[in-house]
Amino acid sequence: MTSTKPPAHPLEHVLFEVKRTIVGQDVLLERMAVALVADGHLLVEGVPGLAKTLAVRSLAAAIDGTFQRVQFTPDLVPADLVGTRVYHQHSGEFRTELGPVFTNLLLADEINRAPAKVQSALLEVMQEHQVTIGRETFRVPEPFLVMATENPIESEGTYPLPEAQVDRFMMKVVVDYPTQAEEQAIVSRALRPPEPPQPMVTADDLMAMRVRARQVYVDPAIVDYAVRLVAVTRSPATAGLGELERYVTHGASPRASIALVTGARALAFLRGRDYVLPHDLAELALDVLRHRLVLSYEALADEVDPDTIVTRVLGAVRAPDVVLQSR
Repeated sequence: MTSTKPPAHPLEHVLFEVKRTIVGQDVLLERMAVALVADGHLLVEGVPGLAKTLAVRSLAAAIDGTFQRVQFTPDLVPADLVGTRVYHQHSGEFRTELGPVFTNLLLADEINRAPAKVQSALLEVMQEHQVTIGRETFRVPEPFLVMATENPIESEGTYPLPEAQVDRFMMKVVVDYPTQAEEQAIVSRALRPPEPPQPMVTADDLMAMRVRARQVYVDPAIVDYAVRLVAVTRSPATAGLGELERYVTHGASPRASIALVTGARALAFLRGRDYVLPHDLAELALDVLRHRLVLSYEALADEVDPDTIVTRVLGAVRAPDVVLQSR
């Protein structure tokens, strides 16, 4: 009897290969795949030792891409990141030395430890996908994904990302401790030499996937749902959440609406569908919105965090009844 099961998505093979090395970070890995397909970037919050660096390095190996890690420190300058012109005495010429941002996957470790001018240099590369050194402009390789990490347990000697700049990250993923069973598996794997991940796709394959993902159908009702969700973060009272008004100083920007729709489209593509469902959008809402809300001092005093507000907004905004058949 011939099987009718559809073939696995190519990125499923990539994630499976990464999971041979990484244990218990399924949400982070899926969000990384969504960001790659949607041409976005990730901000990751988690305590040290949760395999964030290993996750990015393993993903780079599985897509046959290049990987660079930059440890952000207070004495870092923009040239350390993007590159600079160096004078060579023997030839009497200036030559451009490109920095570590010229890679496919860049891990910006503890981004809040670097001063504002370094953060701005990175965020400019994220937005423009290019660097200007002197009079020359250099494009970064594609695909290009920045995963920046923040350590939530330290605030001394850090430079918090400005609200207007943190908005450039497509998603903020909060990584928690593994379960006891997952930690046992982690320790067991640490006792034997790890096998390096094997390339499952190429960079060209990934760029082709981006083109195919853009063909995933997004119903106008889905776009309307995204806009309504974001609008309620600005004025909670419009959805009957007047008690939250005093907690929100600024709601999410239109970038949030775009990230919700493009992220949901990429998630639907990863799951083998050629149309987006409201569930796709709701599943990404916390990751897309949590870092875009600016809360008041009252929220801090009452221990109200962005996740609480976004969860309330999701419960108050009615999802559309979109029922589609695969074309």
